[in-house]
Amino acid sequence: MSYFSVLYILVFLPLVIIIYNILPKKVKPLVLLFSSYLFFFLYSKWLLIFIFLSSLSIYIAGIYIKKIEKEKNEKIKDLDINNKKIIKDKYKKKKKIILIIAIIFNVLFLFYFKYLGFFKNILNNILNLFNLNLKFKIIKHLAPIGISFYTLQAISYLADVYNGKIEAEENLLKLMLYLSFFPTLVEGPITRYNEVKDKIYAGQKVTYHSFCFGYQRILYGLFKKMVIADRLNIFVKIIFNYYSFFRGPIVFLGAIFYTILLYMEFSGTMDIVIGTGEIFNIDIPENFRQPFFSKNISEFWSRWHITLGLWFKDYIFYPVSLSKFVKKISNNFKRIFNNRVSSLIMGGIALFAVWSLNGLWHGAGYQFLFFGYYHFLLIFIGNIFEPYIIKLLKKLRINRENFFYKLFRIIKTCLLIFIGELFFRANSLSSGLNMMKIILTNFSFKGFNKVILSLGLDIKDYIILSFALLFVFIISILKEKQINIRKSLSKKNIVIRWTCFYALILSIIVFGAYGAGYTPVEPIYADF
Repeated sequence: MSYFSVLYILVFLPLVIIIYNILPKKVKPLVLLFSSYLFFFLYSKWLLIFIFLSSLSIYIAGIYIKKIEKEKNEKIKDLDINNKKIIKDKYKKKKKIILIIAIIFNVLFLFYFKYLGFFKNILNNILNLFNLNLKFKIIKHLAPIGISFYTLQAISYLADVYNGKIEAEENLLKLMLYLSFFPTLVEGPITRYNEVKDKIYAGQKVTYHSFCFGYQRILYGLFKKMVIADRLNIFVKIIFNYYSFFRGPIVFLGAIFYTILLYMEFSGTMDIVIGTGEIFNIDIPENFRQPFFSKNISEFWSRWHITLGLWFKDYIFYPVSLSKFVKKISNNFKRIFNNRVSSLIMGGIALFAVWSLNGLWHGAGYQFLFFGYYHFLLIFIGNIFEPYIIKLLKKLRINRENFFYKLFRIIKTCLLIFIGELFFRANSLSSGLNMMKIILTNFSFKGFNKVILSLGLDIKDYIILSFALLFVFIISILKEKQINIRKSLSKKNIVIRWTCFYALILSIIVFGAYGAGYTPVEPIYADF
């Protein structure tokens, strides 16, 4: 049952809303918890035991860390500074042991379901190199839905409890709801406990305003997915499966279309997730902020999958860059070179760790690791040359805020992103490299018009895509200019409001890519 299915939009969600609204305030969070576990069961059946075990493990670990902290505070009350430090260090080690055990316990589930086959394959390749007559059997396992997302949420909760940012939750059911909340379960966003705990347990009644605002956002997500992403899916599947039959421009167009498809599917899902949250008066963080207006790769990744980027920044980048090992390396470079080189090295090591894990988080395959290292290099090289580019622009008297210069930077960033997403979607790393070879060595437009009309889309499809993309582009420009469209629309009279509402519904029904000849895009990030 995906968020885009009729079963979710017209059956599951309305039933949850009705039951949630008629029951007392105290029971409302339990309705959300039961609905979340039911939603998980409909997706992954009895694999829901793993999200329960994850919730139970972080609950127990959190309580133990809280207990250790309380014991420490009691023991250091009347001690002098030196003895206080000894006691603090002792109890910090105890907390760290609990934290590490709980994180390993959760990561082992993720490793087993998602990465075991990949690493077995690597070991088999190594054994083949040495002609050893030994081979590990690779068995594919069906992973619990959303395991990558709720594992990161579990780690963030524990880390925040350990660092004293939040207090450990003493109610197991509340923690279970945080990890399994059905709108965020499949594709995120990756929420922090302190961001959602107050609203998710508040049990606020669904109002006419929250219902309308929520379903407006849901409809916009459906439009992006069903009118644009599902339509592009036909073209994209053919190109990536049979790329060797096409010339460079068609292959590159496939990469562009895939990037648009990915954005429309993923941001469309986020619209449905955030819209569902709005119905229940629960604020779910935004995960996209007009990424295609970015002027460099770093900015793009601060606007795309925002919550994942922030997670890596807080729980990987900072801990790595501030670790004793990295500081030692940085200090050695500082003695030989200067502060800037030292900072670049320190940041570069942390950045490498982030993008290695980022690549692997997205999938168990060499192409995902390549995807990670590709972006690491672009960002790291950008950090190195940024001061020199600024100096050069000053000498050439080029204003960085000039419209045409900003446009040039946006186009350059988009082109680099298209290349990255080509490898992200490629069936393997070798397929991605072969596709790039075709783009670079066979870039001929001969027969281009005829070919694009033979790849599952006709003139009518391209016209619909053009108008749909223009619609999304205009909304994105308005959002970039900080114009809240829905608030502005809510101030209009009821006729205008409901005309827009029904126009969106009608456009999905009439122009949605479903039925014969169309294959809906599966939830892409659900596999990550």
